[in-house]
Amino acid sequence: MPSHLIKVHKTYRLVVAVCDAELLGKKFEEGNKQLNIMLNFYNGEEIQEEELMKTLIDLAKEDATFNIAGKSSVNCALKCGIISKAGIKKVQGVPFALVLL
Repeated sequence: MPSHLIKVHKTYRLVVAVCDAELLGKKFEEGNKQLNIMLNFYNGEEIQEEELMKTLIDLAKEDATFNIAGKSSVNCALKCGIISKAGIKKVQGVPFALVLL
């Protein structure tokens, strides 16, 4: 089962970074688009899908913004209604979504 990483940054509002663990530290480029899964932004707590879904739903109630990268993490956010298919973009085949609630 794939694992995910989640890190919650506390600024004037919560900024939630979620990625598939195997993408951490990688950079993807395609044309003028770039997806950089930076250690200092995404490297947080390792979490499994069921717990991630509960956490995302709870954080969505807190007026958080979300940065989600990777097939498994994006699918998880899709399943719990945080994102819609229309909000998913890809760079070099890696899906990501940004959510500003």
